[in-house]
Amino acid sequence: MKPEETLPKILRKSAEKWPEVSAQLSHTKTGGYMEINYHDFFQYALDFGGALAELGIKRGDKIGLIADNRREWEQADMGILALGAIDVPRGCDATENDLSYILSFAEVEYVIVENPAQVKKLLNIRESIPNVKVIISFDEADEALREQCKDAGITYYSFEFLRASGHEWRISHPDYVENELEKGKPDDLATIIFTSGTTGTPKGVMLTHSNITCQLDEVCERIFLNPGERALCVLPVWHAFQRAVEYVIISQGAVLCYSKPIGSVLLQDLQKLDPHLLPAVPRVWEAVYDGIWRKMRKTGGFVFLLFRFFVKVALIWSAIDRKLRRKNSRFGRDYLGFWWPVLVLPWILIYPLKLLGNLLVFRKIKAMLGKNFRAGVAGGGAYPDVIDKFFWAVGVNIVEGYGLTETAPIICVRPMVDPVMRNVGSPLRGIQVRVVDDDGIILGKCKKGSLQIKGGCVMQGYYKRPDLTDKVMTVDGWFDTGDIAVLTVDNEIQLRGRKKDTIVLLGGENIEPLPIESAINTSRYISASVVFGTNEKGEDQRFLTALILPNKDEISDFAAENNIKADTYENLVQAEAVVKLLEKEVAELISTKNGFKSFERINKIAIITKPFEVGVELSAKQEMVRYKIAEQYKDKLAALYREQ
Repeated sequence: MKPEETLPKILRKSAEKWPEVSAQLSHTKTGGYMEINYHDFFQYALDFGGALAELGIKRGDKIGLIADNRREWEQADMGILALGAIDVPRGCDATENDLSYILSFAEVEYVIVENPAQVKKLLNIRESIPNVKVIISFDEADEALREQCKDAGITYYSFEFLRASGHEWRISHPDYVENELEKGKPDDLATIIFTSGTTGTPKGVMLTHSNITCQLDEVCERIFLNPGERALCVLPVWHAFQRAVEYVIISQGAVLCYSKPIGSVLLQDLQKLDPHLLPAVPRVWEAVYDGIWRKMRKTGGFVFLLFRFFVKVALIWSAIDRKLRRKNSRFGRDYLGFWWPVLVLPWILIYPLKLLGNLLVFRKIKAMLGKNFRAGVAGGGAYPDVIDKFFWAVGVNIVEGYGLTETAPIICVRPMVDPVMRNVGSPLRGIQVRVVDDDGIILGKCKKGSLQIKGGCVMQGYYKRPDLTDKVMTVDGWFDTGDIAVLTVDNEIQLRGRKKDTIVLLGGENIEPLPIESAINTSRYISASVVFGTNEKGEDQRFLTALILPNKDEISDFAAENNIKADTYENLVQAEAVVKLLEKEVAELISTKNGFKSFERINKIAIITKPFEVGVELSAKQEMVRYKIAEQYKDKLAALYREQ
């Protein structure tokens, strides 16, 4: 990408190079698909920009964008950015409390929403968002809801009406939007993405056009598409990962195919659309993996035995192949001079069985992903080891990427061609990485520590929160990711867990554990709790678990009252009645009736008895050091996630 480019200029370039190539493909109500080419996509964005200009929106204004992934989202996004305005996105799952804080804190006056349900949310919090004066909805609201908006002092428009109106306005104001687009500078603020803080209060990550565009150059070499090739979009676009992926797709003239991460819808679209690329959170790939095994188990008999045999063969052969061809992450000398004579014979002998497995079994698995499938991208959470190795063995190319909202978000991604197992690739061009210890001493390669980033992708800071910005930026200009990592011999990044508190589940849900732990700790039977979303290897999981430190006095009283006997306290807390008591306490406290979301529920608990100590589990400020606790209780974490 040229350094002077902004995001709308990238869309303009694609529209000029490939005007008749399909840009967007989405479901219709009749069950078919609607296609929009790049010329029309760009013009629709300019039309919407014209409508916003007619409403009085100018460069630097902030526009709320509360919607999930659909064709209108990108049209609205590009229209906003073409004028030099700034979007403030969030998904339809945002709570009224989230929207109240974000829209008031960002002083938003204009809000684009997906549907009437989002309009109702805004009306419910009208008193806390007095600045909002216009609502624009992708799906039209009925007359009654429009009247409610009017009564609340809010002007309502439908998106389609404004886009048509903007088209007419552009005719009478020729080149206005185009000129504003041309004035755009790479350092202009493009978006403020609010992500939850450690106390649950959202933090607004400020990203410029150049923060995002600086990554596109090399990402397009690692994740490549040809004009007209299709990429299936299944994730919420307000998340930085999906949003960046869509810009990668647009910059290459490929097709944004809108789908959903729902089994039946996704499988249907894979078959009908034959996409070349599927970016998804690890949970999607886990669901595909689970579905394959569930189907095979249900088939049973000789077919299942054959499937298991060929999978085992493929796993063995792939492990040998990676060893001999240096396709594993390396943290020292690999002694290939020794391994080649030892492994070359089994490598050759097993290969025919691997080919037979491809013919009899694995080609059917690949067929589930469509005829054109080139690769999947796993991002937004850690990609589990067992699933990585399975898809590698059966010949389905899934590459893992890594980044944070604060880094716009892509730091690195394994290349589709010639990837290396169990890392997230080397940093992109122009991005520097380093690993430091707790004292900030640079550790170099092959040593575990905190991962820090420097480069054009790093955010401008947290909106109106310089205090929070200072906490994540070092004095010499490095961004502290809060993640624990090791650099391989070849400068690839292997993640080893999170030093910071935010939990990211396999579905990409960001969860702050502190409010959950605070609620659990209100139980008189519980002294402390630690919530986890990763296993003992630091790999993100599907659900939350918790280590529970009971209140010894209360548990002893409960045992006496219920005639529960044990020779030691350690055995007492493992008694069935005590375990059920603690499970019930946690389940009742962390429930939707108490304001928690369904994915914040604690699925399993493990009971510990050793009180936390400063210098061991606690810092000098008596804050929990989560990664140390995870390491100390890794066996319990392994047991909690062993059977999912």
